[in-house]
Parts: sequence; structure tokens; C-alpha cells
Amino acid sequence: MDLTLGKGIFLIAAPSLRDPNFRQTVVLLCEYGPEGALGVVVNRPTAMSISEALPQVPIIEGAGHVLYAGGPVQTNQVMLLYRGREFPENAHHVFDGVCLGGDMGMVERILTNVGSQEAFRAYLGYSGWGPGQLENEMKTGSWIVVPADPNLLFEKDPSSVWRDLLLTLGDTYRPYAEMPFDPSCN
Repeated sequence: MDLTLGKGIFLIAAPSLRDPNFRQTVVLLCEYGPEGALGVVVNRPTAMSISEALPQVPIIEGAGHVLYAGGPVQTNQVMLLYRGREFPENAHHVFDGVCLGGDMGMVERILTNVGSQEAFRAYLGYSGWGPGQLENEMKTGSWIVVPADPNLLFEKDPSSVWRDLLLTLGDTYRPYAEMPFDPSCN
């Protein structure tokens, strides 16, 4: 599949990518242009709950939502991905009913509408690339590009997303799908 870089795609870390920030990760590319790229790692849940990171927001207290490590940039900032039909004006459309933003009103609506298909995930920090940096990483084979899937973002067990995406890429990647995070432990 020959897919060009752009927002709304998954960057799957190639099995050979050794950078500990991105080893065995899947990044949703949320912004892409001449100024660079911005995304969030979607498969690295932390041990921290969202209410620990945002104690000033009472609606999320006790909701049990985990905070994800979005990337190594600005790890003191919380970013939110929403899936829904209506979004706040300040949200940035990413793809297929998925937006990036920080609107707590949207989070409150999602938490109070039980049974709704709306969902959100919170990320501490983000992944960023300067002009030309991601393109260079693509040339060295660091990333595999596939269309993003909202079900993988909001419904799939994050610990299996990298593996499951590798399995969709065919027999070449099948042996790597069970590779431990640190191959020297094998």
C-alpha cells in the first residue's frame, strides 16, 4: 500500500526502530504540513489516571480513564482525542469523526451520555517532527504508514494495537508481531 503522509494516518514503528520513545508504537498523525508534523502515540497507557493529571476537573474524578503517553514533547500538557458527531469550535478535525482538542465540556458530555458511541482518550505530551524530519525517517524505513482506524483508537486493547497492525501487513511482518519489547530478553 502506497500511502502518503498526512493527518489521519497511523505511523507504525518498524520492527527495526530502536528509539525507546517510539519502539513498538503506533502514532496517529494529527497535523501534517510544511512546518512539520504532530501526532500522539496511541498504544502506551500509563499507570496514571486522567483525574491525577487534571484534578481541577471534577467530572473525571473516579471515571477510571487512564492517561496515555502521547510522546516525548511537552509531557506536562494533556491533549484529548474525541470520537463523536458534534465537536467544539476549537477542536481540530483529524479524520472520520475524530478530533483533537482540550475541551472539558466535550469530555463531560461523553461521560454523561452513557451508551453513546462518543469516546475520548487523554494523552500526556505529543510526538512532533520539524520540517523534513518525518520524511527523512520515512526514507530510512523507521515507519510504516496505514490509514487510521477509529476503532483501534477507542475500542481495541492498546497493548495489542502494534502487534495487530503488523499482522495486517502480511507474512513479512508476522515473525515480528510476537517480538518482545527488548529483543535481548528473548
